[in-house]
Amino acid sequence: MDREIFEPEHDAYRDSVRQFLAKHVVPGYQEWERAGIVPRSLFTDIAELGAFMAVPEQFGGAGVRDFRFNAILIEEAAAVDVAPAVLGPTLQADVCMPYLLELTNDEQKARWLPGVASGETIVAIAMTEPGTGSDLSGIRTKAVREGDHYVLNGAKTFITNGINADLVITAVRTGEHPHRGLSLIVVERDTQGFARGRNLEKVGMHAQDTAELSFTDARVPVANLLGEEGTGFFGLSNNLPQERLAIAVAAMAGATTALRETMDYVRERRAFGRAIGDFQATRFRLADLVTEVEITQTYVDRGITALNAGRLSAVDAAKAKLWATELQSRVIDACVQLHGGYGYMLEYPIARAYLDSRIARIYGGTSEIMKEIIGRSLRLG
Repeated sequence: MDREIFEPEHDAYRDSVRQFLAKHVVPGYQEWERAGIVPRSLFTDIAELGAFMAVPEQFGGAGVRDFRFNAILIEEAAAVDVAPAVLGPTLQADVCMPYLLELTNDEQKARWLPGVASGETIVAIAMTEPGTGSDLSGIRTKAVREGDHYVLNGAKTFITNGINADLVITAVRTGEHPHRGLSLIVVERDTQGFARGRNLEKVGMHAQDTAELSFTDARVPVANLLGEEGTGFFGLSNNLPQERLAIAVAAMAGATTALRETMDYVRERRAFGRAIGDFQATRFRLADLVTEVEITQTYVDRGITALNAGRLSAVDAAKAKLWATELQSRVIDACVQLHGGYGYMLEYPIARAYLDSRIARIYGGTSEIMKEIIGRSLRLG
């Protein structure tokens, strides 16, 4: 079934993305995987492609807020098996950008957005703490106001772009109330008392830096507060649907690529004198998965349309993330099985996909949290 959400300008952009990835990402990908980080130049290169086009024109962007462009970059990176390499830039475009566009005042926009638009300023968002994951109300990193500064103490972990970042949008506790006591403060690279720990060794996603961050009497100007003090929880809640939809888009792109590569493999690989694809068990398994992926893609595409219209709810985003990431895991596991022993060899993209995809059911809110969000919306008790 044809997808109907894209227009000619999106098709042209998709062609540009394919050329960009072939020139700027694919050749260096294996080196970045070994290094555990992408070069900062990837952000400036991808900015020229238009990845940060949502930044208003007066600050160096195009002023175009259309998530279909974001989705294309995610999909095409998955199509050439380099999705982890562009996770940092897509996190900046998909997750961090709404905070910088919607919660900043005029002075902050003028100070930060030109660098974001050019890719020279790299952004991260720090929510997760060593003792707090999906439960935002459990955040314990404290910010105490002293005159014109906040003094921050605490730690964050699993922070994407944590090593490369120049700006870290940091969720902190400024009051005791679980929700109204949270605020968002932007911590800049050279802030005294702000330190980066190790670049964490992960099961997959090796080309993307993931760091531990610590704050020890870190003094941050009050001018770096996003929005009003005590409104951080609501800012996070408002922007999480876009983050979760982006994860669903990536899950569908990864599943689609895995199926395409596996179908190519089973057409050529032979057993007992026949192509593996000629066995009924193979055909039936792939028929099930192709059908599930296509149906789920339709729902995710509806989510993209709803997001662009300002109508994507937290519940619908949770449904998209839950189902798409769980399906991605089922698809890739089946594709590894159909590759046989070669599916366990890292020289094959399906093996790397097996490692890279597992995090999708955890970050952005675990599958269990997504079920909780959906379940509460049913008002059963």
